[in-house]
Amino acid sequence: MLTWWLLSPLLALMGSSGGDVNARNVASLDLGVDDCATKERGLNSFLWTIKRSPPAYLFGTIHVPYDRVWEYIPANSKTAFSDSDSAIFELDLTNPYTLTALAECQMLPHGQTLSEVLPLDLYSRLQRHLAYVRTRMTDWMSQEQKKKGLFADYLFNAIAGNWRRKRPVWVMLMVNSLTEADVKSRGIPVLDLYLAQQAEREGKVTGAVERVEEQCLPLNDLDLSQ
Repeated sequence: MLTWWLLSPLLALMGSSGGDVNARNVASLDLGVDDCATKERGLNSFLWTIKRSPPAYLFGTIHVPYDRVWEYIPANSKTAFSDSDSAIFELDLTNPYTLTALAECQMLPHGQTLSEVLPLDLYSRLQRHLAYVRTRMTDWMSQEQKKKGLFADYLFNAIAGNWRRKRPVWVMLMVNSLTEADVKSRGIPVLDLYLAQQAEREGKVTGAVERVEEQCLPLNDLDLSQ
C-alpha cells in the first residue's frame, strides 16, 4: 500500500503505509535519485526513492497552477502517484478548517488595521496600487472566466478582500499574486491542491504533516525590517 507525503512547499514523500514512515524519521532513511527522470525528455522529475521495503519516494512540487507544469512532470512521477493508496501532503487544503485557520492567521491582532502598522507613505502607495489593479481586473480576466459569469469585483475581492486587516507579510504575498497571469489562473488549483483533489477522487487515504500554525507563526513573527 503506497503513500504520498508532502513535507514542504517543495517536497513530497510517497511511500508504503506498510511501514512506519513519517516526517521525523525520513532523515534516517537512505535516499537515492530516481534516474528514470534523466532519460525522459532530459528532465529531472524531482522524484527520489527512499530505500526501504516497500519503497517510498520524495517528490518535488511547487505552488503554481497545475496546468502550467503538469505536461512537464515525467511519467514515472505520475505513475508513482497513481499507484499510491495514500497521499500525505504539507497541509490538508481540502479541509475547510485548514482554509479557515489560514485566513484567520493572516489577520492583525486586537482589531488592528494595516494603516496602524505601515508607514503612511507605504500605505498610501499600496492603496494606489490596489486601486489601479481593480481598474485592470476586467482586462486581465480570461474569456473562460467571463463565460462562467465571474465579475472583476468578485475576483478582486477573492484575492484582496479584507486587506486592511491583514498582517504586512500576507499583504506582500497578496500583492505579488495580483498580476495578469495570476488573475487569469484564478480558479485553477495549484499543483499541491490538484494532487490532493485527485487523491480524493481516486479514494486514497489523505492527510498532512504540518499544522496551519507551523506555517503561519514563522511568517507572523517577521518584523517590518525583514
